[in-house]
Amino acid sequence: MSPIKILKNSLLELKKVQSLAAIAMLLAICVLLGAFANTSLMLFGSVVKIKFTFLPIAVAGSLFGPVPALLVGALGDVLSFIIYPSGAYIPGFTINAALTGMIFGFFFYRNKINIPRVVIAWFINAFIVETFLAALWFYIFMNPGSGTPYTTFLVTRLISVAIKGIPEMIVICGIGRFICFTEKIT
Repeated sequence: MSPIKILKNSLLELKKVQSLAAIAMLLAICVLLGAFANTSLMLFGSVVKIKFTFLPIAVAGSLFGPVPALLVGALGDVLSFIIYPSGAYIPGFTINAALTGMIFGFFFYRNKINIPRVVIAWFINAFIVETFLAALWFYIFMNPGSGTPYTTFLVTRLISVAIKGIPEMIVICGIGRFICFTEKIT
């Protein structure tokens, strides 16, 4: 299916009451998981933090496409910050959450969630959004006056993303199998 057709079909999902109800529930789950972002699984001190807010975004992308997944990601990030503020609001991370939704939506919408598809989607998201863009937001918002080079932030993000890659891909595959199972039942 072409990207234009995927976008069109995912926009049509927003006209269905059942879809809107499910998207709202996924958004609520995203906000709840965002509340626990500071108490998430920590590996190697504070360098690697595995947050599970990507799960409802991936599910929204799989079930409803890139546009609803974009909304779940962006609104989930903003609402999580409003309800459970922790530090300064960085709008770049809202952009990252929206892009994550778009990527997962384009790869998973109306497709079987299999290992190659998950690996490709995860790598695109991990390296473009979670590594390069996240390092850019950290550099812009945390660097004034410190003189820390962008490459320092980039290397830190690259290590973090590399360590949490396998667990995140396993969880997405597991959720994908569950979604396929429930679609067969209904």
